[in-house]
Amino acid sequence: MEQRLPDFMEVYTAWAQLQQGPKAELKRAVEPEDMIVVPAFYRLFSGRAGTEWEKQAFQRMIFCLPCITHTENNVKLGAALARGGKNGKPVGEKRLFQVIRSSPPNDMIQLRRILKMVEPVANWPMTAKQLWYWNDRSKRDLLEDFFLNKANN
Repeated sequence: MEQRLPDFMEVYTAWAQLQQGPKAELKRAVEPEDMIVVPAFYRLFSGRAGTEWEKQAFQRMIFCLPCITHTENNVKLGAALARGGKNGKPVGEKRLFQVIRSSPPNDMIQLRRILKMVEPVANWPMTAKQLWYWNDRSKRDLLEDFFLNKANN
């Protein structure tokens, strides 16, 4: 039986429609676990996950959501980090390797620090899917997309 993915754009749209106060609450979270005490998290998450694994996947995704701007273009997160985001400053290789080498929850904490710094513009459904299935393979894909696009800059 194939797992049905959430509607990632529905989550992004719900995020975009939040007032500034709830958005700020989500931005202040330091680690994914902090999401469980933020009311705005439940506005985005409520009723969308049945298993503990899905709840953790939503935590990862919503933890990173405030730091990513959606584009309709086919821009993966690794490519967006290589190109630089709104501020035009790409992430350094060393910082990305910190994410890859870290274990949960430190990998997410490191990733979010990078996202805050770079403010990447990426395709949200592609990014959300990568965060949804976050594991060693996802990390490797992030790194590969980064280096493939870094060479093209």
